[in-house]
Amino acid sequence: MMVRITIGRIVLVLCALVTLVLGVAAAGLVPIAASSGHWKITDWFLHWTMQNSARTYSAVQTPKQVRDDNGLISAAGHFRQACQSCHGAPGEAPSPVMQAATPPAPDLAKTAGHYTDRELFWIIRHGVKFTGMPAWAGTNRNDEIRRMVAFVRRLPTMTPQQYRALTQPITSAPLPQCAGCHGVDGKGRAQPDIPILAGQDAAYMLRALKAYKSGKRASAVMQTAAASLDEAQMNAAANYYARLPGLSHGPATDLRAIAAKGLPEAQLPACAQCHAPGKTAPVITGQRAIYLAERLRQWRGEDTVIDAHKPQDPMAVIARRIPEEALDDLAENLATPTSQTATGTTMP
Repeated sequence: MMVRITIGRIVLVLCALVTLVLGVAAAGLVPIAASSGHWKITDWFLHWTMQNSARTYSAVQTPKQVRDDNGLISAAGHFRQACQSCHGAPGEAPSPVMQAATPPAPDLAKTAGHYTDRELFWIIRHGVKFTGMPAWAGTNRNDEIRRMVAFVRRLPTMTPQQYRALTQPITSAPLPQCAGCHGVDGKGRAQPDIPILAGQDAAYMLRALKAYKSGKRASAVMQTAAASLDEAQMNAAANYYARLPGLSHGPATDLRAIAAKGLPEAQLPACAQCHAPGKTAPVITGQRAIYLAERLRQWRGEDTVIDAHKPQDPMAVIARRIPEEALDDLAENLATPTSQTATGTTMP
């Protein structure tokens, strides 16, 4: 006896299957316990799908530059605080508790080589659904992600000694949780991406730490660092670094430059209008030039995004009004008054 296949019968079968699936789900019969693990074919399919997705989206959703090898200390410090417990690290096993997740986080020293820099950038920035891998917490902080890509790329060849040199807190420091990146002297361990805090305004630093902790100020690195600090610790950190010799308000070396005069024709105010004694803006004269230039470029945003879709806070708007050809000169001009403090010393 032959069963005649008709459109009506196909629709009926499909409806029956959908009803069955919904019934099983409604009855709570689908096991969601992490302790049950995945079937091997399920595990393979999910990883295969994730890798294909990362390959496709990273080709169209990543900026031109996706890796920066010049800021390993801040990336390593963030990895130790936010990633090590799940992924492990050279000489450091992952937490057994976190490895009980389904799926458990991979050992990046073994798997980083499976991905290109663009794919790593996309995964770190966007995270992975249905796993413990979150999206990057700091929005519009591609600079932090570029440094993390460089750090992850180094993991396969990094020794435990090298990892400890990058991440071990300086226990002899008054504030070991801060000195790991910013140094005992507040000079940022001579790292181009870490600002000089020595001599910075204490009230400004306290406001910044509170903003990071609340999520109002974007930086996955600093948000993670500030999350564990109470107000007394924030006050202690701000007052400690403010008392150290370093930054100080002073005139720009070239009084004709943007720092002192601005660009009235571009509605660009002088830096000195806000970054001056008695103002709420931070001290920037004497700051590391490469840090200032990088932050200004970060505020400007990606060239592929139109201005209307970019942040409209004051510094973002100001940064976009600075001519690109003048940006590095402006940073150097601001750094010059106390350029001897901008070099800093490399901490052990």
